[in-house]
Amino acid sequence: MQPYFLPYIGYFQLIAAVDLFVVYDNIKYTKKGWINRNRMLQNDQAMIFTLPLKGASDKLMVCDRELAANFNRDKLLNQLNNAYRRAPYFENTWPLIEGIIRHQDTNLFRFLHHSIVKTCEHLGIKTEIRPSSSLAIDHALQGQDKVLALCAAAGADTYVNAIGGMELYAQETFRENGLTLQFIQPQLREYPQFGNNFVPWLSIIDVMMFNPLATVQSWITTNYELI
Repeated sequence: MQPYFLPYIGYFQLIAAVDLFVVYDNIKYTKKGWINRNRMLQNDQAMIFTLPLKGASDKLMVCDRELAANFNRDKLLNQLNNAYRRAPYFENTWPLIEGIIRHQDTNLFRFLHHSIVKTCEHLGIKTEIRPSSSLAIDHALQGQDKVLALCAAAGADTYVNAIGGMELYAQETFRENGLTLQFIQPQLREYPQFGNNFVPWLSIIDVMMFNPLATVQSWITTNYELI
């Protein structure tokens, strides 16, 4: 999977469901998507929060991108603080969020990798996490071919992807390569937020701010379907 910044609960369900989670570092950065942004709850609506990046060529890989020199960590923390300080589990969650955002590495991939690892530690997820570049394959491969090569290098017998990948991968091709292909379908679980209308699929921050840690851990390990 691509590295995402404080992604939704389904990302962590995927990590918890596997033995090895390979996170792409040597993949082209894309502006559209969730690599350096996500959504929080603000004024009962979904609002984007972002890691600003230093200007660079669109051809660069994630591991070659840098955070902007003027990235104001206090400003981002204030945004999140203002959004969630009245949440019931703010005190339990805030040290994690502050530690992630105050991390001083300016390399985009290493910053994101740190945030994923720290969130997994907080949630009790013990899955091994490895950068894609650490596996010995032809890294010029793309798409499904690259996934198959990574699975072979890792000695995998099953590949699990997010539900959005159903249109990208062919069951028959994976079977021909001795692999079972599965997709993880998170189940929507509503919980009380500040407003009357539930806003779903926000950053994992939102889930942790409004629910006890034990509840979040239970949802991560049970509240999905593998298809």
